[in-house]
Amino acid sequence: MVHIALREIKTGFRNPWAYSFLALFALFSLALLLIQTKNIAAGYSATTAAMLNLILYLLPLMTLIIGSFSLTAEKEDGGWELFAAYPVGTIAFIFGKFAGTAAVLLTIIAFGFGLTGLLGAAFGRGLDAAAFGMFLAFSVGLVLLYLAVALMIGTVAENRWQAMTVSVAVWFFTIVAWPALLIAGLGLLPYPWVKPAISALTIFNPAELIRLFTMIKLGGGAAIGPEYYHWISWAQHPAGTAAFAAICLAWIGAALAFALLVWERRRAHG
Repeated sequence: MVHIALREIKTGFRNPWAYSFLALFALFSLALLLIQTKNIAAGYSATTAAMLNLILYLLPLMTLIIGSFSLTAEKEDGGWELFAAYPVGTIAFIFGKFAGTAAVLLTIIAFGFGLTGLLGAAFGRGLDAAAFGMFLAFSVGLVLLYLAVALMIGTVAENRWQAMTVSVAVWFFTIVAWPALLIAGLGLLPYPWVKPAISALTIFNPAELIRLFTMIKLGGGAAIGPEYYHWISWAQHPAGTAAFAAICLAWIGAALAFALLVWERRRAHG
């Protein structure tokens, strides 16, 4: 697994997509700094909401494309056939891919936030330390969850074009179209079913799951409405962070298990 992860890191840093997204995320990070030029962002406010939205629009798309291409490239370039010929387990292959690609993406995040932190400190306009930590955790969570989704996409897609198409569709559905689709869908349900439906649907959307938890932790629970009262209660509970981490780990584990089963079946059938 370590060998595959290291190979993926080397390949990732040779990938022009990685450097394109690195430059783009650096620009987005600078935009975050410019958004709060007048006030140091602390807690949940219009400033922090704008920052969350900027991160939410870029990171999932970046992760989906890079992550799905990681697996489809193995199919197109013959790398999988080479791995299958050697005594490399499918578990090592999938988890190595996940770890190596995560390292590349987290390096991009670290560079962007590091640049923002340094410039903010230099000009005396940096983020509040607690808010900065929440934004960093928000970004890391988005990357890890969407990377698991990306590996599922790369598993079922036959080539890079299919992976690109499905990645953009998943990004559009979970980020852009989600609020409208959620409102339309909930409007068809009897009122007693609304709260349970919101809770269930939120768990199945990684972006919404992390966004809501981050908003609550930043003190923005009042902004998300009474339908999310149970979310606010458990997120603010002392064990809320551990429960949230467990949900995220279960999400990632389920996605990787799907990819593992499909690749194992592909290997068994040659």
